[in-house]
Order: sequence, then structure tokens, then C-alpha cells
Amino acid sequence: MSERDVALKSVAGFFAYGFGSGLAPFAPGTFGTLAAIPFAVGLKFLSIPLQLAIIAAAFFIGIYLCEISGRRAGRKDPGGIVWDEMVAYWLTVVFLPFHWAWLAAAFVVFRVFDIFKPWPIPMVERRFRGGLGVMLDDIIAALYAMLVLHGAAWLLAKF
Repeated sequence: MSERDVALKSVAGFFAYGFGSGLAPFAPGTFGTLAAIPFAVGLKFLSIPLQLAIIAAAFFIGIYLCEISGRRAGRKDPGGIVWDEMVAYWLTVVFLPFHWAWLAAAFVVFRVFDIFKPWPIPMVERRFRGGLGVMLDDIIAALYAMLVLHGAAWLLAKF
């Protein structure tokens, strides 16, 4: 089944492909992360514990979505599957102040870590297969982004 068919002809695929954003002809992960921004804004109106609960649920649901959609597409981690980027972006911004500059910085910093995949991301990709592997590598990129962004916030508060 083509990625387009997976994304547009099944509920799991529609979510896994970021509501179609993962079908972008280039940089689908970037487009998937862009699609995550309005949802991140919506999450910011909720308490942090509720945001974390929703993100955790989205992570576990994502394991299933990415697994089944990857199988249907005939590949372990098709580039168009972007639910992992979406959930990871939501995690990246959960503790940041609600301001467009922080949302934009989180977008850039997360994408850098997701693209360049510093250690241990490549090891996690090799070690964990299926939907769990697809989801975990982006969560690690989100954790790196969180460290950088909170370090920047700490520095900005000092000056």
C-alpha cells in the first residue's frame, strides 16, 4: 500500500501521517512538527499534569499508530509518519512559557536534534523496533531540546 493510501484510507494512518502533513513532498518531519504547533498551543491552556497525561497517552497510542501504519506502508519507519514528531514537539514545549518566541525556538531546536540525531538516538533506533522505536528516538530528541531551551531560559533570567 502506498504511503498516501495508508495516510488517507485508514484512521490509524491519518493520525500517524499527521493529518496528512507527513505527505509533504519534502521534509515531512518538519511539516509534521509544524502541524503539531496548533495542538501545542491548545495544550498550553491545560495544567501541566494534564498536558503530561495527554502527551503520555499520545505516546502510547503512537506506538500502535506508527507500528500499524509502517506495516501497511511496507516499511519500518516511513518518512511520512510524523505522529512521533508531533508528540515529541508537544513534550518539548510543555514546561516552556506560553509565548510565540518559545514555540518557535522549540520548533527549531527540536528539529535540529531530530535531524542530526546525537547519541544515543542512533542506538535507540537500532535497538528498538516497530512503533516503539519510531516514537522513542523523537522523545530523546525532545529531551535534548528541552535541556537546551531550559538552559537558555535560565541564562536569559540571569541577564
